[in-house]
Amino acid sequence: MKFGFVQPYGDARLSAELAALAERSGWDGFFVWEPVWGFDAWICLSAAAMVTERIRLGTMITPLSRMRPWKLASETITLDHLSGGRVILSVGLGAVDTGFSAFGEVVDRKQRAELLDEGLEILTGLWRGQPFRFDGKHYHVTETDFMPPPPPLQQPRIPIWVVGAWPRQKSMARALRYDGILPSAIQESDGKRQARQANPQEVAQIAAYIQANRSSDAPFDIVVEGVTPGDKPQKARAIVAEWAQVGATWWIEALWNLPNDTDGLMAIRKRIEQGPPAV
Repeated sequence: MKFGFVQPYGDARLSAELAALAERSGWDGFFVWEPVWGFDAWICLSAAAMVTERIRLGTMITPLSRMRPWKLASETITLDHLSGGRVILSVGLGAVDTGFSAFGEVVDRKQRAELLDEGLEILTGLWRGQPFRFDGKHYHVTETDFMPPPPPLQQPRIPIWVVGAWPRQKSMARALRYDGILPSAIQESDGKRQARQANPQEVAQIAAYIQANRSSDAPFDIVVEGVTPGDKPQKARAIVAEWAQVGATWWIEALWNLPNDTDGLMAIRKRIEQGPPAV
């Protein structure tokens, strides 16, 4: 199992500081969230790339339905080259309550799923290089020879982790086409559907489904997140061991609930310094 840390808030300067600290402290990955309106994820990760050498860098998550796929292709390939091939791209439909409506973004789930699928096809097609064309429901791309960049350093592509809703077949099939899954499950509450991270029992079912249905034998990640006590290593190991036993390959330490103040930042730095839990 590998271990990442996701920065819950902060600017690019803080991203550089925390990523460097995470690398020194033994973490395998450093991640940032991608807001509708806020500090830009790709600038934050570029700052992190400049002060690190080993740690993987990525988003948690990129809501591709509201991105121009060719712009995201440019950002990811730029960071891939800047970092020496350390980028991971995590994608999903995104949480509409983070400002989608305020800026006129698409909120309809079906349409966002269509945009996600088409966006992924365009993204990976552009990474492969020219000639590339695409004719979909929402996007139309024709071939261009105007200063195309080289392919990513990572081959066959920059790894893509996709949010997959268990046990929805279309959602699972989408994730299996790429390089990893952020497993979620849908629960009913007061007549409303809400997504949550899949529990260990569900992750075990997902791992079995992946084994039975994925045609490629290339590595495939199962990525879960949560919180472990850095000052109680035995308890931290027990928490992550439960997930590792059911097939999870990455643990992301996610302190989303810490306040955006001096005390919260001190707690973030302390947890990073304590290092990842070990299985």
